[in-house]
Amino acid sequence: MTKEKIVKASPKYIQPFLKGFPLLNKENVTTSIEDAQDGDILKLVDTNGRFIAKGYYGLQNKGIGWLLSWKEHEDIDKEFIYKKIQAAINQRLHFYYSEDTTAFRVFNGEGDGFGGVTIDYFDGYYLIQWYSKGAYSFHEEVVQSIRELTEYKGIYQKKRFAQEGKYVEEDDFVEGTRPSFPLLVKENGVQFAIYLNDGAMVGVFLDQREVRKRIRDAYSEGKRVLNTFSYTGAFSVYAALGGASHTTSVDLANRSLSKTIEQFSINGIDYEAQDIIVEDVFKYFKYAVKKQLSFDVVILDPPSFARSKKHTFSAAKDYKDLLKEAIAITEKNGTIVASTNCSTFNMKKFKGFIDTAFKETNGEYKILEEYTLPEDFKTLSQYKQSDYLKVVFIRKL
Repeated sequence: MTKEKIVKASPKYIQPFLKGFPLLNKENVTTSIEDAQDGDILKLVDTNGRFIAKGYYGLQNKGIGWLLSWKEHEDIDKEFIYKKIQAAINQRLHFYYSEDTTAFRVFNGEGDGFGGVTIDYFDGYYLIQWYSKGAYSFHEEVVQSIRELTEYKGIYQKKRFAQEGKYVEEDDFVEGTRPSFPLLVKENGVQFAIYLNDGAMVGVFLDQREVRKRIRDAYSEGKRVLNTFSYTGAFSVYAALGGASHTTSVDLANRSLSKTIEQFSINGIDYEAQDIIVEDVFKYFKYAVKKQLSFDVVILDPPSFARSKKHTFSAAKDYKDLLKEAIAITEKNGTIVASTNCSTFNMKKFKGFIDTAFKETNGEYKILEEYTLPEDFKTLSQYKQSDYLKVVFIRKL
């Protein structure tokens, strides 16, 4: 962390950098930095050598590093990191005082001023996720800041970066007391079983909190709800608590069955009265058409990229066709909740997929409402990709 390397910005990217664009990649710099070490401090300059910003080197799938400060004489040190985390916590104090929600994001990478690191809160436990070795080189400073700023029960971390050429989703207990798992947390009064010690996926995606609440409060009563790519069944639990007449959860992962049963059970819902199906979603769509099944609400929240034995799904290429499958089994005046976390296209393009899907099926629709990331997932206006979540509630006319 003591080395500082000079990096020159590509001329056409100088203005975005000056305005606060934080991501360094091989396209927007002209200097070769193959010899940089993870965590090296990078000083970005223009073509005349004038200071623009400074950050760190950390190879990850998004780029080669993050800019952190636009002040030439500001050091990237413990005090810098402490202040960033302190500011993030202060902006989320109201979450700490909520009795209905005990799980939320405390620090959201570049949105809170330090790309490559996120920190989530689960009822007194903090989970740090590192997205590059470069980010991880600051782990002592981040952990020490959490120690000093919070009254924590325990700290966990997950290393979400490649090591020795292999992508490793490693997790680690750092310090404090280990909870007995599942750790039960609340979100809008709904309980979730969380596992901080079981791989990258802890049991619920916190960025969908407002969407789940809306489904429960306004779209579920008396409805037959299909939840595709259902993971641990969080949308289904909310729908059932919102008075859905029946829920069907479909996911290819074998453990989705036991995980979904668990989430229903801790919320006092009879899981045997629901359908929980382990199957390729595309295969299920064909089955539903063949059996003439239809639903009042269909929830589509696929991963950006997924591969099964027979299908490879890319949201950027295949979302339109996924929507067409959903349209076919949605009742007239029913609702499709179309969601994607793919950051390579924006909401305008996503709505274009929706429009094309309905046109190609000779259908009509009305957009009812839309959502992006909730307030604890702070984003950066200068870096549009940070606001990756796009959710559209669509009425099939």
